[in-house]
Amino acid sequence: MVSLSEQMLDENRDVFEAMVRHRFVEDIKADRLPNEAFERYLVFEGAFVDTAIAIFSYATAKAGTIKEKRWLIGVLDALANQQIAYFEKTFAARAIDPASYDTGRADVAAFREGMLAIARDGGFLDTIAAMFAAEWMYWTWSTEADRAAISDPLLKEWVKLHAEPEFEAQARWLKAVLDEAGETMDLAERKRLSAIFGRAQRLEIDFHEAAYS
Repeated sequence: MVSLSEQMLDENRDVFEAMVRHRFVEDIKADRLPNEAFERYLVFEGAFVDTAIAIFSYATAKAGTIKEKRWLIGVLDALANQQIAYFEKTFAARAIDPASYDTGRADVAAFREGMLAIARDGGFLDTIAAMFAAEWMYWTWSTEADRAAISDPLLKEWVKLHAEPEFEAQARWLKAVLDEAGETMDLAERKRLSAIFGRAQRLEIDFHEAAYS
């Protein structure tokens, strides 16, 4: 039987490819992402990282083993002390006032509320499936983009953060958790979790499109 993560990637190939080939990604790789789009994205993504702390907190509370809880506590630490620190530094360096942006707009709120609802209302593996969708996607395109010549040092830093071995390890951990669970999972549950993966990717596409307007 194919692994659960490979089933997810296969069944959602079109939407996954649409996200990793999104114009936001292609503009970064071509070193042509407009400053306004990058700064708008930074505000939206910075706000989402705060939500991601809540998402992974739900996962930590619902995890079945202390080994899983320890890993997820490390994820929470990285979000709070590395990623949020990046946004604080970048906002200051570029004189960005997050309050001047509408983080409540529909496409941005749909991503935030949609991902949070999966974690709040679903089980442990629901959150793992949604975050695997997000983090495998980021690692995939950032690994490619990290080899490109990116002239904006803060954008380069953001890409590199998602291409580092630490981020890859997190994406692979999510993959491994799904694959282990999938070994004894019935077909209906595998399909349900695969649908969550697809839903998360569609939310990501709309969220990244929001950077342009």
